Amino acid sequence: MADFDAVIIGGGHNGLVCASYLAKAGKKVCVLERRGIIGGAAVTEELWPGFHLSVASYWMSLLQPKIMIDLDLVAHGVKVLPTAPGIQPFRDGRLLVYWDDIQRTCDEIRQFSPEDAQAYPRFVKHMEGLVVHLRKLLFEVPVDPTTGRIKDVAKALAFAWRFKSIGARFYDLWDLLTLSAQDFLRRWFVSPEVLAAFGSYVSGASSFFGPKNPGTAYVLARPFIRDSSTAAGPGGLVQGGMGSITKALTKVAEQHGVQIRLNVSVDKVIVEDGRAKGVRLTTGETVSASAVISNAASKLLFTQLVDQKDIPEAAYDAAKRIRTDSSVFKVNLALKSLPKWTTMASRGLDFSPGSITLAESMEELQSNFEAVERGEMGERPYMWIVTPSAFDATVAPPGFHTMNIMGGHVPYRLKSGPWDEAAHEKLFDIIATQIERYASGFRNDVLHKQVLAPPDIEAMFNLPGGHVHQGELTIDQTFFRRPMAHYADYRSPISGLYQCGASTHPGGGVTGVPGHNAAKVVLSDLR
Repeated sequence: MADFDAVIIGGGHNGLVCASYLAKAGKKVCVLERRGIIGGAAVTEELWPGFHLSVASYWMSLLQPKIMIDLDLVAHGVKVLPTAPGIQPFRDGRLLVYWDDIQRTCDEIRQFSPEDAQAYPRFVKHMEGLVVHLRKLLFEVPVDPTTGRIKDVAKALAFAWRFKSIGARFYDLWDLLTLSAQDFLRRWFVSPEVLAAFGSYVSGASSFFGPKNPGTAYVLARPFIRDSSTAAGPGGLVQGGMGSITKALTKVAEQHGVQIRLNVSVDKVIVEDGRAKGVRLTTGETVSASAVISNAASKLLFTQLVDQKDIPEAAYDAAKRIRTDSSVFKVNLALKSLPKWTTMASRGLDFSPGSITLAESMEELQSNFEAVERGEMGERPYMWIVTPSAFDATVAPPGFHTMNIMGGHVPYRLKSGPWDEAAHEKLFDIIATQIERYASGFRNDVLHKQVLAPPDIEAMFNLPGGHVHQGELTIDQTFFRRPMAHYADYRSPISGLYQCGASTHPGGGVTGVPGHNAAKVVLSDLR
């Protein structure tokens, strides 16, 4: 008899979501986490005494309300804090403020283009019309359209019937999936600054492309995808950092009997007679289970954790081909004081902005990506910056502050040599110089810094290539092709082996959806 109904490799948020749903359904579950802290890339760590920072993910923008409500995460400690509007300063002295009120935002856009100010409400309405269908698509288990089996044909027909209301909007969705962000946005906007404002989402998508690359327009839907009108409340800055989410998930899981083990590494998935029977740890210990569920990247699972003899050659080759090159950097800082944004002072605005976007133009954003393709660091990187301590007194000592910077682009492999200390210092110098174009004297207030390039993110979180989505999000690696053809339904080429990580549909970000969907599939198979 197996030790557990299910053993989950990896204690990231999707693994915890999957474990919680399985345990709520009465299954005996064990989660194995390689690190000494639960949460994967959604963690808060005390990097320096008194300074608590979200090391990787740092803003709750995609966690789905259904999952928050199902697992009662608010009652278990997830609290989204009110913040001030975000800003986007420009080097010519102008400032775009992202107010919650659409009319006030239109007034901001008008300084760049009256035509764009008129177009903005139409753009928002268009995107909100599209995401109604995308939200439904999140919770679909992708069907393999090639098997010819009656049950799969029936599933495909049922899927088509559920989405029959798309109608003529099919073409709008197709454009969203295939166009570049620049071409898509030019249907509404003409101002270089406004195009950069919305196109910058692409450079902040933690993926290996720029806003002029085909197939990047879908990223523009991300700010709209989470429904903030539900009982789960809005997204935003989480008190205590993103680790508060995975702490809440841990409480839910353990309340339902899930066993969580830290500092344990899986060496291999045990396969007997074509079926997964459990896992062997690096210590030699074995943990048996009726279902083995991997929260690890699919590329890692099928090329390292599964013995090559146990997987079909075609599946092994497909796993090796999953594109995982990353171009994202993450910087975490302890500060003596908050930056003084020059354009805010010139406007007479004295609030601490909820976020700061640094992106001058589509050309500058694309140029930085093209530098990465050459193996170089761009001189004017895109950045999305938050200062949690301005709104959350729990994350820094009194009188001090924290800052998170997510940006792009930087190469995984530097043409000039390894990512050594000198390379990290050069990257931080580029980042500080870019910030000081908008907030002079910034680097004088830096007390401590943690600079993470793609290889650091890879090593810390076991993400191939440092890719936070565990694989590129392009049309050839989405839905029934994610992570690879024939195995997009959270199952795998090996009976009893499942996947629940960001490698699966709908991809990365702290959504909880892969964990939710995988649990549904596993429960249907364990009946």
